Amino acid sequence: MSDIQQTVYVVEDDEAVRDSLELLLKSDGKTVATFDNANAFLKDYSEDMAGCIVLDIRMPGMDGLELQKRLNERHSILPIIFVTGHGDVPMAVDAMKEGAVDFIQKPYREEALLEKIEVALSEDREQRKTLGEQKEILKRIKTLTPREAEIMDRMIAGQANKVIAIELEISQRTVEIHRSRVMHKMGTHSLAHLVRMVLSVKDRIDAS
Repeated sequence: MSDIQQTVYVVEDDEAVRDSLELLLKSDGKTVATFDNANAFLKDYSEDMAGCIVLDIRMPGMDGLELQKRLNERHSILPIIFVTGHGDVPMAVDAMKEGAVDFIQKPYREEALLEKIEVALSEDREQRKTLGEQKEILKRIKTLTPREAEIMDRMIAGQANKVIAIELEISQRTVEIHRSRVMHKMGTHSLAHLVRMVLSVKDRIDAS
């Protein structure tokens, strides 16, 4: 996942502030994309975007909180850092409850903002690593035959081969063969590891 290009997406309606942030971030070696309103960002948004969002909380039209809500509806995992005025702190706290990683008050120290961005980018990398691992697990599960999937479920539930054989009315040897194929296709030799893998994607399996 380290080869993924991360971008800092700046959504800010004030042109001077937007340009200043772009200059600061580029001077720090960051890839930057700027937007002068929330609708413009939402129009360009895709789940493949990696990085973080530096988002002004107060903007004409769709404000930062509404954009956050829209992104949550799309299951975005892009970390958000809200930029707020002094009177916006209660709003920023509410935004944190909805999943924003941090907020920073104007006027802010450039070093403080850069530190928050580094934390957000690190979180994005970790989330995308986990997401990539989950996608690989789901891909492996899809290679199982219906019978192998059924036996895997019983393995995870802790059933012994003999019990599985009796309940499915097949030979114990057949169970052992299917069990071996399950372990091979899932890329593990450990039942404990298999259990952890499947549990990590349980919500996504249930939702499908």
